[in-house]
Parts: sequence; structure tokens; C-alpha cells
Amino acid sequence: MKHILQVLVFVITGGALLWFGYSILFRPRTPARQGGGPPKRRGPIPKGEGLPGESQTCPVCSAKLESGRLVSSTAFPSLNGGKDRFMHIRGCIYCLNGERDRICPVCGIILEENEILICRLYERMGSRSHVHVLGCTQCKGLPSGRSSSRFL
Repeated sequence: MKHILQVLVFVITGGALLWFGYSILFRPRTPARQGGGPPKRRGPIPKGEGLPGESQTCPVCSAKLESGRLVSSTAFPSLNGGKDRFMHIRGCIYCLNGERDRICPVCGIILEENEILICRLYERMGSRSHVHVLGCTQCKGLPSGRSSSRFL
């Protein structure tokens, strides 16, 4: 009888440990835990404006782009042979024509027509590439000894 009780205690303890380990390692993840999703915005979104980071949205003026509309950008070759490279973004057709203000998403200043956004382009295998905006030519700053025309 004593031997059966010991086996029963070991089986119950083992089952509890397996359940505890499984719940820690494989618990369902909610968007709040992952930290993903678009940034939250207070109030309603004005018509024709999208959330920053949302696909098909201009990073300069936050205009929701129609199907087939592109953002004017230049991607440079990788300097270290990796999957990330520098990129310059001028804007979409709406902000380049002057219909919308061109605003730097990092510092918030209004960009002039010859200023650009300096970005990093991360290429992903099997999915869309990711663009990380570092800043504009004013807040990111120009390297010493170079003129702003070199960045255009």
C-alpha cells in the first residue's frame, strides 16, 4: 500500500509540473503581450490619412495611398553585405505636389522640397521589407564636409 501511494504522489507531481511547464512555454500570446500592431492614436483618423507604419501609407505625410501609388525613394547597396541598407525617401505624389505638408516623423518639423528622410531598409525573406525612419536631413544631421545635394 505504501508503494502505491508513493507512485500516486509522483504521478500527480509529475502531471502538475508538466502542466506548469507547458503553460509557461506555450501560453497563448495576446497583442498586448507581444507589443505588436500599429501605434495607438487618440480620436478619429481624418479622411485620407492612415496610421504611421501601416502598409500603403506615405511615411512623410501619412496619406493613405491608393492601389498602384508609390513613394519616391532611393535604396543604396549594402555596405557590409548584410540584409540592411540605407534608403532615402522623398514622399508620395500628394506631398511632392504640395497638396499635403511634408513632416518628419522623428522630429516633427515641416520639410522643404529639397529635404529627405534618411532610413534603413531591412529585407526579409518571404515577406515584405521593413523600413525604419532614422530622421530627416535636419534632425539626423549631415556628415561633416558634405553638402545637402549629396543626399538627394
